[in-house]
Amino acid sequence: MPIWGELIVGLVISVGLLGIVIPVLPGGLIVGSSILVWAAIVGGGAWLVFGIAAALIVIGDVVKYLVAGKHLKSSGVPNITILVGGIVGIVGFFVVPVIGLFIGFMVGAYVAEFVRTRDASIAWAGAIAAAKAALITMGIELFAALLAAGVWLGGVIAL
Repeated sequence: MPIWGELIVGLVISVGLLGIVIPVLPGGLIVGSSILVWAAIVGGGAWLVFGIAAALIVIGDVVKYLVAGKHLKSSGVPNITILVGGIVGIVGFFVVPVIGLFIGFMVGAYVAEFVRTRDASIAWAGAIAAAKAALITMGIELFAALLAAGVWLGGVIAL
């Protein structure tokens, strides 16, 4: 693959990593798809690189749900709180671009917890626990995608 092609793949991988930090785009999927396209064009040993990168992304996805679920369970926060926070966060993103996602998530999680518990302090603690769980999942997904990007970069250099 010519250098400009690999630069384009690297740029798309960067967009995927950004999509994890600013959860608007499916970051892990973009990173994995970019490496898949690269492997399809380069062929040979690039398929091994793709396999390792894909495995890292899949493992990261599984681990993020297990860890976040355990964190929420230990905090006593039901999954519906995350769901409501996520939906309100998406609406918030369109009302106030980018920052509205985070504000909407917190408002949605707080309201869901307040409706469930009828106690403002418990609802706030639940919203904070939901935000921590969301940040944990983001961190795990970002770490896995960065490892996959590193494997790709190593493959580019080696091949």
